[in-house]
Amino acid sequence: MGVPYLGLGLGGKIGGIIPRQEHINSTSDEFCHGHTFLLRPRMKTFKLLFGQIDICSIHRFNLLRYALYWCILSIPKEERRGKRLLLIYEYKVAGTPKQYAAMDEAIKITQFIRNKCLRKWMDERGVSANDLQCYCAVLAKEYSFASLLNSQARQVAADRAWFAIGRFYDNCKNHRPGKKGYPQFQHDNRSVEYKNSGWKLDPDGKHLTFTDGCGLGRLRLVGNKKQQVATFPLKQIKRIRLVKRADGYYVQFSVQAERQVKHVATGAQVGIDVGLKKLSTDSNGNTVANPRFLRKAEKKLKRLHRRFSRTRKKSANRTKARQKLGKAYLKVQRQREDFARKTANALITSHDLIAYEDLKIANMVKNHKLAKSISDAAWGQFLSWVQYYGVIHDVPVVAVAPHFTSQDCSGCGTRVKKSLSTRTHICWHCGLVLDRDHNAARNILDQALAYLEAVPWGTRKQADRAPRKASGQKTTAASQQ
Repeated sequence: MGVPYLGLGLGGKIGGIIPRQEHINSTSDEFCHGHTFLLRPRMKTFKLLFGQIDICSIHRFNLLRYALYWCILSIPKEERRGKRLLLIYEYKVAGTPKQYAAMDEAIKITQFIRNKCLRKWMDERGVSANDLQCYCAVLAKEYSFASLLNSQARQVAADRAWFAIGRFYDNCKNHRPGKKGYPQFQHDNRSVEYKNSGWKLDPDGKHLTFTDGCGLGRLRLVGNKKQQVATFPLKQIKRIRLVKRADGYYVQFSVQAERQVKHVATGAQVGIDVGLKKLSTDSNGNTVANPRFLRKAEKKLKRLHRRFSRTRKKSANRTKARQKLGKAYLKVQRQREDFARKTANALITSHDLIAYEDLKIANMVKNHKLAKSISDAAWGQFLSWVQYYGVIHDVPVVAVAPHFTSQDCSGCGTRVKKSLSTRTHICWHCGLVLDRDHNAARNILDQALAYLEAVPWGTRKQADRAPRKASGQKTTAASQQ
């Protein structure tokens, strides 16, 4: 049986299907999971696995094109590109004051190399990512302190500069409205990252030794006894990152492994509406209280701010006051993350379908009267964990448009306009009386079910939108493309 070719346009989308002669003349063929289809964008050839499709005749190829497009999108990225999950194991580092000073020096060197690479891109034209990698060796020869850092750690610093440059290019190419995010020099770097060299892990997994010239030496790892990073082969440890926080230094191990969670089907489907009075309200009327961690800690934070402002600059008391203030903010951050993770995990494990509003939170915080409350609720963090656990448990998580979800009646569909201060939905057409957020959650679930019914192959596309591994602060698994 021959192999049909999928023609790709310049934009990278599927432009058509060119069948081979035996497909046109023969009877219906069955392509099972595991058959190879060749995608030929320009001069390169890519292989793709997809599910089962029947071809009865050449007249059905227009319908097949649509079906094949959604079938390709329905395949998880882990199956298309191979599973490459990174589990992040985090330990606190115990060392001497001399070792802590060496960590600060390594972090400053990383920031220096990143800024120098960015300056090279600004001053010269046509600089590529490979040019910045080569420029790291030049900096190591010009500056003696830069040569102390491991060569691969220097390359990671160049990668950070190119990440900012690439994001700026993407925003310009996609015509993003407003500012395009022109790369800026960094002045508050707090981490240094190593690849496969420059470090050595003891067999017991309790000590980590850095072998480059920065003088970090042998460090003791303090963490949860249940997580044993030493049980993984060294080939599976892809990255090691040293992170400085207000309460000390931490080391993160990025381990390539698979995380398998067996989801117990419940048959429950739910839509959730996030808010400020209640963090979330689902379509069944259940609510989750808004913890308001920042509001509760605000009195203490204001007192610490006053103490910090009264200290003399460059004094020891100012350093101590800054550390206490940083620890107070760090506690609020950890409270938010812990609450978001536990709430999202409980939501995913008890349902088989989750629908939520695709809110533009960055635009909503421009309202200065609600900005602090919206940030304190941490909607984005909560929804990111919902998407993440949805991928882990293989539960569809669908984002719907937020337009008129609070205005439309969930009973009859009549649009009942109401201000933000009106918290009760009263339909003049059918007489339905509900809480405003409860009515919105029911509309969100109805929109998601209507979408899945109209586009059955699009469910996995929504579920694959897991949270990205951003800054190394989350100690969980994330996908790496």
